[in-house]
Amino acid sequence: MGPLGTSDLVRLVGQCLAGDQRSMLALVERFQGQVFGLCYRMLGQRQDAEDAAQETFVRVLKNLHRWDQERDFQPWLFAIAGNRCRTALASRKRRPTAELAEELVVDDQPDHEAGRQLAEELHLALADVRAEYREAFVLFHEQELSYAEIAEAMQVPLGTIKTWVHRGRRELIDRLKQRGAIGEGRHELRSV
Repeated sequence: MGPLGTSDLVRLVGQCLAGDQRSMLALVERFQGQVFGLCYRMLGQRQDAEDAAQETFVRVLKNLHRWDQERDFQPWLFAIAGNRCRTALASRKRRPTAELAEELVVDDQPDHEAGRQLAEELHLALADVRAEYREAFVLFHEQELSYAEIAEAMQVPLGTIKTWVHRGRRELIDRLKQRGAIGEGRHELRSV
């Protein structure tokens, strides 16, 4: 499904509220990639991200009547996704360490392409960035939301979002340096 204009989205939401199953599916399909991407970047594990994305859409569809149609839809949607991820992160802290270690084992054959390795380095480094910084960073750099939209989605002041995106960048660079993926100085990426 291509991009939805505001009036198309309002019409689709109206059809969802009327109980139209195909419209609900269309709404989920339209935003599932973005929501999964945010959840994956925040949680770092595919299964947890899938669960959080699914929970996000269950809550979105259940609470669709609460969306203020005078406001953008995506910040509202991403606020729900961010909340699901923060809940998952909080429950993960209570899990036994052995269970978490098992989830980190990858059974794929190693791929030695430099680009893929660099993406893995970024993924691992981003996983170590403080959760709220990571969420703001991902919403800004990957979902391409404005600072104002992120502030609305995360329900914090605009200045805080600017600080968090900057700190997320800074922490990511520091983690990449620690991992040896980038050099000191001009933050050049090394071929991994």
